[in-house]
Amino acid sequence: MDSPLLSTPALLALSLLLLALYIARRRRGGGKNRNYPPVAGTVFHQLLHFRRLMEYQTELAHRYRTFRMLTPTCNYVYTVEPANVEYILKTNFGNYGKGAMIHDVMEDLLGDGIFNVDGARWRHQRKVASHEFSTRVLRDYSSGVFRDTAAELAGIVAVAARGAGPGERPLDVADLLMRSTLDSMFKVGFGVDLGSLSGCGDDEGAAAFARAFDDASEQVLYRFFDPSWKVKRLLGVSSEGAMKGSIRTIDQFVYGVIDRKIKQMGRDQEFVSELSAAASPVWMHMHSRALDWRSGHFFFLLTHTDGGVCLWQAKKEDILSRFLMERESDPGCFDNKYLRDIILNFVIAGRDTTAGTLSWFLYVLCRNQHVQDRVAREVRAAATGDRDDVGVQEFVTCLTEDAISRMRYLHAVLTETLRLYPAVPIDVKYCFSDDTLPDGYAVKKGDMVNYQPYQMGRMKFLWGADAEEFRPERWINDDGVFVNESPFKFTAFQVGCEQSISSALAVFFLDQIQHVTCLASCVVHVHRRGLASAWERSSRTGR
Repeated sequence: MDSPLLSTPALLALSLLLLALYIARRRRGGGKNRNYPPVAGTVFHQLLHFRRLMEYQTELAHRYRTFRMLTPTCNYVYTVEPANVEYILKTNFGNYGKGAMIHDVMEDLLGDGIFNVDGARWRHQRKVASHEFSTRVLRDYSSGVFRDTAAELAGIVAVAARGAGPGERPLDVADLLMRSTLDSMFKVGFGVDLGSLSGCGDDEGAAAFARAFDDASEQVLYRFFDPSWKVKRLLGVSSEGAMKGSIRTIDQFVYGVIDRKIKQMGRDQEFVSELSAAASPVWMHMHSRALDWRSGHFFFLLTHTDGGVCLWQAKKEDILSRFLMERESDPGCFDNKYLRDIILNFVIAGRDTTAGTLSWFLYVLCRNQHVQDRVAREVRAAATGDRDDVGVQEFVTCLTEDAISRMRYLHAVLTETLRLYPAVPIDVKYCFSDDTLPDGYAVKKGDMVNYQPYQMGRMKFLWGADAEEFRPERWINDDGVFVNESPFKFTAFQVGCEQSISSALAVFFLDQIQHVTCLASCVVHVHRRGLASAWERSSRTGR
């Protein structure tokens, strides 16, 4: 994959040129009557610090709670003020969205999915997704998928930890987590076993899809920093040539899954029709068909010649199947591209955020022995009653909702991990019209306004003098009860007008995080020396 970075002298020269143009505009009196945020640098300064961008942005946020970086076409405004975050995400939500530029950058991969659209399309998908993600059958199905994947992951980690030694290859935990979350999210989304964690998928194109998915996700990030990406895409060269191939592989696989699912549902209906028509002395015909949205089942009422009835159900648990059932009742509601976009958006959101959070979670456990000990004790006590002779499979069955609800310290550790290492470190919104933020700074139409969860987690004016320390106890009061913070201060999940869909998605992501981390915590507790040494060797070698 190409890097968009230029040489240091070129970046410095471009920065000076951009600053000179800005000063010239200021001298001509442009915008002199409005109070714009202070200029902290240019986009070329960001490119210069690209490999430590989060740290660079934190340094600037310590100096300015709201600031802007100049670009050739617009301002990039950054803020860590909770009042500004609430204003952008809730109070004046309609004025801040994806906009054309962000949509163009991500369209090849995300299409017109919920995380890449505004307005009516966003509202429609929010309505559909919020309903589907809140159903009990989908929650139960996803929890089962997450537990199965967690058990497989824990087994791999346990084997590696037992064999860890000076001559052993380091365990790439981040890669394992990315593959496990891709498997589970794809299973929940499409009902297909990719098998990327085990390397034994049930579809020959699964491995190619997983590679293409990673490559395309990486290229989307690079597009934000590569001014020439549209030219490369037009010519089909360099990184954009590879991107085109990745998207082709993704689409072929996903549309193939959708086509097979449609055919399978057709066969289900044919089965019922044949059952009702076969052996006339037995079943006469399908009397009626109904869809129970709360349970997620199709019900077929069959009548017998002697007057008896039979209720036969076709259970549809994954998201794709449920959307296809809705389309049967309203054929014009959406096409296959709509299905591809909305479900891939769900897979991308769940896969990257969950895997990233779990990677940082294991990292902080390895660096904080006392936290590791306490998490392991709490998990074992809540799930097994302090029994030490519990295998992985038995432990999985012990991970009930009641057991997880008793893991308050684990909840605090996960939350503290998200505070310092948020899954989305910076979130950008396009400003649709001139506006003034609550802190008094003005923004112009076309500006890109960013709130910064990563930087906000390190601000002393928000979290106190120990803001940059990992301290899970800050989330638990004197009575041992977990205490939430304002969602505009702790912005792990988007809030405000997006809260209904974000909360529904959060149910799935937190279910997976809790199930996998419970298992990972027990593995760390039993084999902590082997895993910690493997992690330390991995950190030293950069692998």
